[in-house]
Amino acid sequence: MGAKKLTPEDRDEIARLHSKGCSVREIARCLNRSPSTISVELQAGMWHDHNIHETVYVAIHAQRLREQRAINSHKQQFLSKYEPLRACVEQRLRDGWSPEQISGRLILDYPKDTRMRVSHETIYAYVYAPEQSELKLWEYLPRKQTRRRKRPGRKVKRSRIPDRVSIHDRPESVNDRSEFGHWEGDTIEGKKLVGDGIHTEVERLSRKLLASKVARIATQETVTAQLTMFGDLPPQARQTTTLDNGRENVAHGQLKQILGLQAYFADPYSSWQRGTNENTNGLVRRYLPKQTDFTTLTQEELNDIVEEINNRPRKVLGYQTPNEVYSEQLNKLASVRIRV
Repeated sequence: MGAKKLTPEDRDEIARLHSKGCSVREIARCLNRSPSTISVELQAGMWHDHNIHETVYVAIHAQRLREQRAINSHKQQFLSKYEPLRACVEQRLRDGWSPEQISGRLILDYPKDTRMRVSHETIYAYVYAPEQSELKLWEYLPRKQTRRRKRPGRKVKRSRIPDRVSIHDRPESVNDRSEFGHWEGDTIEGKKLVGDGIHTEVERLSRKLLASKVARIATQETVTAQLTMFGDLPPQARQTTTLDNGRENVAHGQLKQILGLQAYFADPYSSWQRGTNENTNGLVRRYLPKQTDFTTLTQEELNDIVEEINNRPRKVLGYQTPNEVYSEQLNKLASVRIRV
């Protein structure tokens, strides 16, 4: 049996023999190839002809697919050899950017340089390639895993909240992210025996993160942190926040009384209803894994982490950063106030 790759002439012959009704084994004998080679080629090169309403093998279509696969197979090699692209990818990996963020942002940062293009899948392949094993680039990935896999999220606890307003009563302008100034909040737990934590709030439209240390995950500490976070913002930038049913959110009425900020509550055991906050807390956890003792963490150090997260591009924002989108929204509010 021949070991060489199929040529365009081979594909023409396959198309001719297949159209005559020859079996896979007959075609394989004619071309001196294995039946499995012909079977795979026929499956890959099929084309649905809408004129005759049949699916047929088309040699030109099959050859085009083969050429595209060849181009894709060299992308990782190009990433390895083109020094500016390789250096940029590795540096941003070390900065904590995900492969998808790197791929999307390259288009914005290098709009005219088509050599500075690489897909996130190619970056993953580069990271896990044996040639890069000594660099251990996987350590810079979000999950720091040698294999990509999904992980379940943390569920919230049931708690009785006075004057609780359900997320199902939240205005549609909040649900569809068409309006600025709506937040999602939660508290990240530190070491359990210590009982401290970090309260986070994430703006739904811009994905801007605010975070504050709390000595205890308790009512007064949490509401004090929220009042500090939101206190300096314009009223239009702090319209609502959506929280879980944790005991620390019992005093949510103070937010409305002091700041005019309405709190809504997700359903119990439905963390996906606050997906923006849960995802952003995952970014914080890259720096502060579970069971981290927050007593050694200063607010200044936490601010540095928050700023780094807010300066990373997001796919959902068209690879702009949360800081960029948040600033745009604040500028729009300021221009409206000036006109008024």
